[in-house]
Amino acid sequence: MYVDLDTLAAALYVRIDDEMKASPQLNRWRPAVGITPRISDAELITVSVMQALLGYHNESRWIRYAGKSLIHLFPDLPKQPGYNKRLRTLGTQLAHFIAVLVTDTDLWRHPIRVADSTPVPCGMSRETALRSDLAGWAGYGYCASHSRLFWGLRLHLVTTVHGLPVAFALTNAKTDEREVLVDLVSMQPNMFHHPGGLILVGGQGLP
Repeated sequence: MYVDLDTLAAALYVRIDDEMKASPQLNRWRPAVGITPRISDAELITVSVMQALLGYHNESRWIRYAGKSLIHLFPDLPKQPGYNKRLRTLGTQLAHFIAVLVTDTDLWRHPIRVADSTPVPCGMSRETALRSDLAGWAGYGYCASHSRLFWGLRLHLVTTVHGLPVAFALTNAKTDEREVLVDLVSMQPNMFHHPGGLILVGGQGLP
């Protein structure tokens, strides 16, 4: 069935806004006196979900596209710097809505989950490793697929066989992948529940 962009955006916004209202813990505290953001958190999350669904990996390109195609629905859409800054404060909410939207799909019923990780290099020089704000969080790790060391983080991801995200985490590059997977399952047990049981397929670091 073909769904046009406006219909998709409206359906996503209604789902996200209703969930925000039903889950008070998702609403960030704001002072009683001050400037109220012109675009709500629910609207901004909707726009970010649209970005992912339409495959825009570059924020600048996405904002240019949204400024032409979605501006009639989100007239107060911020420029790229403001968009990025607001999204960085909505990490908890975005993680929550990944879970909510995933479980709304038929793909969720498939009994196989795929777990793997990938390096996220954050610097090349020793000076960067010492002076970066990520120092103490990022670290040195080994990338088996490229047979080299890197300094940065490691993205751990669990998906359905169709590529739909189930759970994710960013950790120090040295963190054991098996420990991260155990933590993901322990912290989000509802994301791994399936009436008939699940089959978990792991990458090279998950024997």
